[in-house]
Amino acid sequence: MKILLLEDNVQLAESLGEYLEGVGCELDYAYNAKSCVKLVEQNQYDALVLDISMPGMTGLQACEEIRQRLQVATPLLFLTARDSLEDKLIGFNTGCDDYLVKPFAPEELHCRLKALEARGPRRDIGMQTFGVLTINHVHQSVEREGITIQLHATQFNLLKQLIKASPNVVSRETLEHAVWGDDLPESDALRTHMYRLRNTLDRPFKTPLITTVHGKGYRLETH
Repeated sequence: MKILLLEDNVQLAESLGEYLEGVGCELDYAYNAKSCVKLVEQNQYDALVLDISMPGMTGLQACEEIRQRLQVATPLLFLTARDSLEDKLIGFNTGCDDYLVKPFAPEELHCRLKALEARGPRRDIGMQTFGVLTINHVHQSVEREGITIQLHATQFNLLKQLIKASPNVVSRETLEHAVWGDDLPESDALRTHMYRLRNTLDRPFKTPLITTVHGKGYRLETH
């Protein structure tokens, strides 16, 4: 089981990590919520374990980013000292699948994580409707006019950026940084991926959705 642990108490994180790795789990660590969201965006996990009380961005805010912006359906457990009913209701309404109050035994955490893994990803997260498109963020596929289209990771990432900005134009620079970060590819890489995305998403249909705005970038139409 591959797990991401968000915990700013280094001693507790190391203790939990030592136990979970000892029972066969693989762990990534985040010590603030922003790096947690970044890791979720870049990697695949079987379960996410998030502390709520964090400096700056909280675990609740990280959960909102993971569920709403990233549309990630990975099982998520909150690990927190907040034990009131109101706190638990807020946690579940934000998007967690389980809630474990500190202090706790690591054996119980492992047991709950195994149960979450067996349950699998949530089915109520990861579907989005945009115009004539139905986007499945879990499987990185798109349905148009009853036809399911599977996209490669880079193409899917480009489509997400276009959807997020639509109906506005997205510049080449914005798309390149969103997909490749600071490690920018060769100058024609974006054009090649956009051509492939259009070939997959538009070519089989009468009405093109992706338009090039010369000198500015690309736009996704809503019709």
